[in-house]
Parts: sequence; structure tokens; C-alpha cells
Amino acid sequence: MVRILLVDDHDVVRHGLRHLLEQQEGWAVCGEAASGRAAVELARSLTPDVAVIDVAMPDLNGLETTRQIRKASPRTEVLIFTMHESEQLVREVLAAGAKGYLLKSDAARSIVAAVEAVAARHPYFNWKVSETILDGFLRITNNSSGEGEAVGEPLTPREREIVQLIAEGCSNKETAIRLDISVKTVETHRAALMRKIGAHTIVDIIRYATRNKLASM
Repeated sequence: MVRILLVDDHDVVRHGLRHLLEQQEGWAVCGEAASGRAAVELARSLTPDVAVIDVAMPDLNGLETTRQIRKASPRTEVLIFTMHESEQLVREVLAAGAKGYLLKSDAARSIVAAVEAVAARHPYFNWKVSETILDGFLRITNNSSGEGEAVGEPLTPREREIVQLIAEGCSNKETAIRLDISVKTVETHRAALMRKIGAHTIVDIIRYATRNKLASM
């Protein structure tokens, strides 16, 4: 039996995935969530074999959802299911603990193979994502030889949360309340993340969040 948790804020996407996956003998969708925080709680209580997670969601983005699910339910493997093929996004979801990455455009022909691989604890990437990873590897290799553009310092999990909340319109005080930290701590994280992404204004932060799918816009 393969037990699957579906995480996407669009009902029609979850319905379509359920239809495709439950046609497989011995597979069952044990839960559905429309937000990241709800997904973490379901993963903790249901301990599914696989969680299929979109990246751009309200409340908690797919990166942090992945990280928290892997912590709350270590036996649950994560398959990222998204329309975006950003190199940085691929690197960050892998760092967060995802086992596979599938583009929504390939769902009809590849979702079964992707879930099957991830359930068996094997990595899964379709050819487009594999190309993205290879291109990034080659660019990093060239950078190490002094060629090309430098790769930016990655954001911490807390910094990504703050980027998302800023992009969704929260003030420093509102962000502090949401994350249960002080306003001064928010300001410290904000200064650090702005340095890392080369941002000078809130507009720059919003553009970064939108480009890297860290917020549901």
C-alpha cells in the first residue's frame, strides 16, 4: 500500500491527482491540504509514504512545508509538483529534503512514475528538471574557475519565511507576531536577506519572492 498526501491550494489540481493516483492498485490518497501548515499537521498525524507538494501556496510555501514535513514525519518522502523550473528553486527544495521534482505540464504521463520512484526512496526528476540541474552544475563549475556570475548565498529557513510574509504585505510588527519573534529579530533577518539577494527596497524583495515562488501572489 502506498499512502499519499496531496498538497495544493487548487481543488481541481488535487481532484485530478487523486483520480490519476487512485487508479493504481494498492495506492490511496490518505489526505488533502490546501495550505502548508495544514499539510504539516496532516503529515504528522497520517505519516503518509509520499507527500505531493506544490511550491506556491498561502500561509507556508512549499519549501518550508517540505522542511517541516520531513522533520515531523521522517518516513514521508516529498515530491515537489509545480509549474516552475527555476534552477534556484530546484536547489532549494532539494536542500529542504524533497526526493523528487515534477513539472505540472508532465503530470499526465509522469506522475505515476514519479510517485512510484519517490515511494521506493529513489530520486525522481524529469528531463527538463535534470537539464536545469545540469546547467546549474556547469555554471557553478565555471564560476569556480573564475567565469560567469557568482552564485548568491542561500537564504535560511527563517529568512525565507520573512521574505514570504513581506511579499504578502506584512509589516515588521505583523511578521514578528506571525513568527512569534521580536521586531528587532525580524529587522536583523530582513537586513541579512536583503544583503544576500541584493535587494534595496521592498519592491526588490517582492520581485525575488515572485521569481522564486516563495509567496502565493
